[in-house]
This record gives sequence, C-alpha cells and structure tokens, in this order.
Amino acid sequence: MNIEELHDYCLTKKGVTENFPFDDVTLVFKVMGKMFALVGLDSWEKGETKINLKCNPERSLELREQYESINPGWHMNKKHWNTVTLNNDVSDKLAFELIDHSYELIIKGLTKKLQEELKAM
Repeated sequence: MNIEELHDYCLTKKGVTENFPFDDVTLVFKVMGKMFALVGLDSWEKGETKINLKCNPERSLELREQYESINPGWHMNKKHWNTVTLNNDVSDKLAFELIDHSYELIIKGLTKKLQEELKAM
C-alpha cells in the first residue's frame, strides 16, 4: 500500500476529515472530530510505512503477538493504540481491516448526538 491508497481509503469513510493538528508532518484522520488514524509523512518519505490505529485492547495484544510489524502505539496510549508498519508481514487486506476497526471503535465511543449527526451525513 502506498500513501495515496492509504489516504484515499481513510477519506472514503463517512464523516472523515484530515488535518495536521500537531505539526506539518503528522497527518491525522478524524471522524466527528475524534482521531482514528495518524500518519507520519516524514517517516513514509524515508520508507517507514507506519500508521497509528486505535484497537480493542485484547485484540491489540493478539495482533502484537502474531505480527512483528504491529507494536504498541508510538506516542499514544499503548493499551488502546497500535503502530502498524505496512508492507511487511501486514497485508493490505489486514491494514484495511485495522483501519475499519479503528474507525468503528471511535464511532462507538461518540455521543448518541454525534452518532446521529454522522448517520445523517
């Protein structure tokens, strides 16, 4: 997967916006103002194809045991976030599933009002 595919896939999700809230190299994808994916563009330029994604804590542990390229989230709550290095032992299919999982976790955590606003989009 390349950065354009990742970018385009994240933006296909309902209610998603992108911005650079921290600096000019950390691209953040949000749904209803809540982060679900973070990408260090400077890392991608160096060939380090990493993305931070939210994950169910139990599933996080399983994934970290199963895949060498899935580690506790860099600069994130390590219980709830993973740093996933793409194009190694993580297939594009799994990467898309993990993006979907992160997005869905954020939606489940939204207030009912925000969930209704998202549905209405």
